[in-house]
Amino acid sequence: VQLQAFGGGLVQAGGSLGLSCAASDRTFNNYAMGWFRQAPGKEREFLAAINWNGRSTFYADSVKGRFTISRDNAKNTVYLQMNSLKPEDTAVYYCAGSRITYIASMSRNAMDFWGKGTLVTVSS
Repeated sequence: VQLQAFGGGLVQAGGSLGLSCAASDRTFNNYAMGWFRQAPGKEREFLAAINWNGRSTFYADSVKGRFTISRDNAKNTVYLQMNSLKPEDTAVYYCAGSRITYIASMSRNAMDFWGKGTLVTVSS
């Protein structure tokens, strides 16, 4: 499965931004999906996960209550809505897919395929 992320850009602190990640084929529907980010000089960080049918989600503490992950299997797309953005949210954001069923265990080492990142810059 190939993934392409869209929606990055420049936003002011306190603002909102929505990311989307489109998959190349319908096998996407069989995978749990996740969003990660990587800031300069830092490791890639898990943000949010969603199971294959969208009924279960899990978030890192750093984004819980601010970010929302969702998916539309008819469109082979997963989304990340980001609200109340902070300058420390500045990073390259990545979507990825995994065969895991227990999404609370999702980590960068558990992913089967990755999309190219999209840069999000939050100005103060």
